[in-house]
Amino acid sequence: MNDDLDSCWVKELDNTFNEPYFLELVSFIKEEYSNYTCYPSYKNIFAALNNCPLNKLKVVIIGQDPYHGIGQANGYCFSVPNGTIIPPSLINIFKELKNDLNVTIPNNGDLTKWSNQGVLLLNSILTVRENIARSHQNRGWEIFTDRIIKTISSNKNNIVFLLWGTYAKSKANLIDNNKHSILTCGHPSPLSANRGYWFGNKHFSKTNKYLKSNGLEEIIW
Repeated sequence: MNDDLDSCWVKELDNTFNEPYFLELVSFIKEEYSNYTCYPSYKNIFAALNNCPLNKLKVVIIGQDPYHGIGQANGYCFSVPNGTIIPPSLINIFKELKNDLNVTIPNNGDLTKWSNQGVLLLNSILTVRENIARSHQNRGWEIFTDRIIKTISSNKNNIVFLLWGTYAKSKANLIDNNKHSILTCGHPSPLSANRGYWFGNKHFSKTNKYLKSNGLEEIIW
C-alpha cells in the first residue's frame, strides 16, 4: 500500500513499512476494501499526503476519520468533493473564515485549494467502512499518522498546527511547541460551535500572521 504514497513521505517513514503493525494494517485494509464499501476510494487514501509533500508543508489541520457517507470522503479531512452537500462542520469552518477574514463562503466544500498551498488536511484514521463511523480505528492508522506528525515536528520549523476539538488536541504532545505554533479550540461541529467553543477563534488570520512573521507566504483561504 505504501507504493501509493509520495516518495518524500516514503523516505521519511521508511522504517515503519515493515513493522508488524503496518503489515497488519495493510492486510486489514485490503480485506475491508475487497469485502465492503469503504471510503475514500482506494486511490485517494493518501491524497492529503501526496498533494502536500514535506518540502511545501506550512500548516497541519488534524481530523479524526473520513466522512462515511456516499460521495463525501475525498482523502482530505473536513473536505468533500465539489457538488457534494457541505457538511455542518465545514459550514461552520466557512462561517468562521468569513467572520475572521471576510472571505466569501464558498459554494462547495472542496478544500484541495488549501492543500495546494501547503495545508496538510490529515485525518488520524485514513479509512472508514460505509455508514460506520470510526470503524477502522485502533487498526494501526493512528500509529502511522502519529509518526507523520512527529516527523513534521522534528524535520520542519515554523509549522502551524490547528487542533480543533478534544481528539485533535490530544495530538499536541507529539509537537515541539518551541519550533511550531499550536492553535487549539473547540470542534467546528454544531454541538461544539453552538456552545461557544468554535466561533471567534480567528485561527485563519492567526495562521497567516505567524507565517508572515516567519517569512512564509500566507494561505489564501
